[in-house]
Amino acid sequence: QVQLVESGGGVVQPGGSLRLSCAASGRSFRINAMGWYRQAPGKQREMVATITSGGSTNYAAPVKGRFTISRDNAKNTVYLQVNSLKPEDTAVYYCNANILSTTTWATRDYWGQGTQVTVSS
Repeated sequence: QVQLVESGGGVVQPGGSLRLSCAASGRSFRINAMGWYRQAPGKQREMVATITSGGSTNYAAPVKGRFTISRDNAKNTVYLQVNSLKPEDTAVYYCNANILSTTTWATRDYWGQGTQVTVSS
């Protein structure tokens, strides 16, 4: 079993920055793509940014140029640097990882518990 643990959320003023982290732990696994998603109150969960095992990235249009996703494969960790935050960025941010079990050779998606980001003056 694999667990994803997020950290780094908080309350920040418009224009501020945060760095979200998500670390995967467990036994006998390899991580394929990782990503960040968010869900605002009353809205569906949406993709924010994804990164492949090789480092290729993809961003949702509203965050391009403001958010940066990166990963440290040695630490099984993905990061999301969020800059120039806007009130509409307020949401619970979830980490996602597509993980291969090296015992069953099956893949499945795992989700973190979520971390709240609130942008308010």
